Amino acid sequence: MAARKKLDFESSMARLEEIVSLLERGDAPLEKAMTLFEEGARLLRECTRQLDAAEQKVTLLTAGKDGEIIEEPFQGKN
Repeated sequence: MAARKKLDFESSMARLEEIVSLLERGDAPLEKAMTLFEEGARLLRECTRQLDAAEQKVTLLTAGKDGEIIEEPFQGKN
């Protein structure tokens, strides 16, 4: 099997949406549907890995009472 080019997150999500659409139509032969499903599963794992890595990087640095830097998880706007 040829090496696959690693896609960025947005490209991976776009391809994953395309695969879901193709599978939902239900007109692909079984072998093609299985190939699409396998590709989709790989893309989903990679997107999940990328999101987990991004979540770990997003932190809010604040100064504590004694001036020490405190790292807190990013909560976002509610």
